[in-house]
Amino acid sequence: MPGSTRRRLLAAAAAGLGWAATGARGAGTARTDIDPAGRVRHGGIRHSVMGWCFNPMDPVELARHARDIGLVGIEGIDRRHYAAVKELGLEISLVGSHGFARGPCDPRYRAEAVEKLADAIDVAAAVGSRKVITFTGMRFPGMDDERAADDCIAAWKEVLPRAERQGITLVLEHLNSRDASHPMKGHPGYFGDHLDFCASLVRRVGSPCFKLLFDVYHVGIMDGDVIRRLREHREIIGHLHTAGVPGRGELDDTQEIHYPAVMRAVTEIGYHDFVAHEFIPTWDDPVLALRHAALVCDVGRSSG
Repeated sequence: MPGSTRRRLLAAAAAGLGWAATGARGAGTARTDIDPAGRVRHGGIRHSVMGWCFNPMDPVELARHARDIGLVGIEGIDRRHYAAVKELGLEISLVGSHGFARGPCDPRYRAEAVEKLADAIDVAAAVGSRKVITFTGMRFPGMDDERAADDCIAAWKEVLPRAERQGITLVLEHLNSRDASHPMKGHPGYFGDHLDFCASLVRRVGSPCFKLLFDVYHVGIMDGDVIRRLREHREIIGHLHTAGVPGRGELDDTQEIHYPAVMRAVTEIGYHDFVAHEFIPTWDDPVLALRHAALVCDVGRSSG
């Protein structure tokens, strides 16, 4: 290789490295970049927080911190706290129902799932929430996948007239089945463990009140290609969750998903509703960790 060509290539590489380093700093994904008094300033998405991740912090205390950071919703908390957090000005961004382990894919739990979904729909309507979460459930011995999918769809269709009358949307969450290190980091044996499969179930149900809960963490682990999948399923996405991959920790520079780009893509597909931060804090200051996540994901509305 001629010396002049080699020098040009080295200069270009150095420039590229400098751009990458500057881009990483500019994204604000390192813990040291966070303003301890920073607040959400943009309205591209509506920030929420998943309460269970911050146990044993009291949910009302968490709600106060969330409000101070600029979040507007909270979910994943006991219903007895709903009134108190609403008094603080936060919305209940998502109401829980039957849980992921006892879903309608298993005939033993179908009636229970339907009953709990119906109850959750009524609770959501009463507290002014617009969404209820649902799951497929876990695989079981002798399971037939096609019949299990049909059973899920039949169960959801049973409760959807109730949801539609009250303006409530059911959102189906896919969960990764790869991570067996922690009960809430992965769910080995979960039936709806691939995003595209869950998206196909949503489309088969065919109701504007039945949509996909796009959990960026679970997509990153099971399927990847997060931004392309956001675009492919844009018309059926009804809710989003965040967390760092692979450890379900903070949205910092130790994890592999670049959340500023993901959140820009979220607004580009026309989604401006709730995004709930569902990471398990590892920092000694969990409130700073939540502030960090909100600021990393603080994007404006896309002009595209």
